[in-house]
Amino acid sequence: MSKEQVLSTDRFVPLIRIARRNTIPQHKAWLVRAAGLLSALVVGSLLILALGQNPIAVYAEMIDSAFGSRIGFTQTVRTAIPLLGAALAVGMAFKMRFWNIGAEGQILIGGIAASYFALFHVGNMPGPLLIVVMGLAGAVAGGIWGLIPALFRAKWGTNETLFTLMLNYVALEFVKFLQTVPSWQIPGTTGHPQIDRFDHAARLPQVFGIHIGWIMVLVLAILVYLYITRSKQGYQLTVVGQSENTARYAGMNVGRVIVRTMLISGAIAGFVGFMQVSGADFTLNESTAGGVGFTAITVAWISHLSPPIMIIVALFIATLERGALRIQTVFAIPATFSAVLIGIILFFMLACEFFINFRVIFRNRKEPKERSGN
Repeated sequence: MSKEQVLSTDRFVPLIRIARRNTIPQHKAWLVRAAGLLSALVVGSLLILALGQNPIAVYAEMIDSAFGSRIGFTQTVRTAIPLLGAALAVGMAFKMRFWNIGAEGQILIGGIAASYFALFHVGNMPGPLLIVVMGLAGAVAGGIWGLIPALFRAKWGTNETLFTLMLNYVALEFVKFLQTVPSWQIPGTTGHPQIDRFDHAARLPQVFGIHIGWIMVLVLAILVYLYITRSKQGYQLTVVGQSENTARYAGMNVGRVIVRTMLISGAIAGFVGFMQVSGADFTLNESTAGGVGFTAITVAWISHLSPPIMIIVALFIATLERGALRIQTVFAIPATFSAVLIGIILFFMLACEFFINFRVIFRNRKEPKERSGN
């Protein structure tokens, strides 16, 4: 082959290629994750040094604030509860390759439904029954909110990413509207309207100093895991996620699987909204979701959509968030830097998952010659 032919062939070989790995031993995967976490801490240390602080002292303070005291541990678990619940919700949809970016709105809608019963039916039923009704209302409302984009996707093939994202803003505006409704307001807050706080009968009881939402969300994690791995419906959503054409060839009703899965996904997110208003905030406001629905996407992806791993990752991210709040006051570090530090750590963790699942191949200059010899 002439030099011109070699150069012509070389144009068809990319300089850098990305290929999916077939398998990687588990111990190597964990070594990659450990290296990624260490790299994130090193990069974060450089930024901390640039601010004139001791990195070791800052990291130690973050860990101590999360686990060094009973109050710190309680607050960390409180932060992890909605993260885990929302991750379970979006993870189930992601398993089906339905990109549910609307957990934020589903949480708010669930909180709205639960708040209605907390504010207007608190004296009409016993406290335990009221809590059950609030939880069911939150789950049903969240399920319906998740059902809307699912129906459009199943019927007309609409883009669920944009659809679910836009519904977040609709839900947020609905909360803002309810703040202006006199029957929902705290009396005397016309200047800065706020929704009334819940009676004690509408609040979740506590176990070990934490509202029982932590027990509920752990039970949810077990149920979601069993649903995905042990049920016929879970097998169907996995097949649909791998290939819709294969699922249709196997006789599955893809539209029905999409609708059913999103109904459950939205219901879980709506139940998280109930836990937030009844167990954490005792009221409904614009920050009831507080970005949890978006952070949960990171939790789900880092966990490979595995509910047991989501428990660990949610607790890890909650530790970062609680620690970031502490170092702002102890070391006078700006809040923006705390967010940057968390972002760096999460970026490196997500990058680890990329290198675990894919490999980067650089072009070998000998490749055209080897192929010409064949």
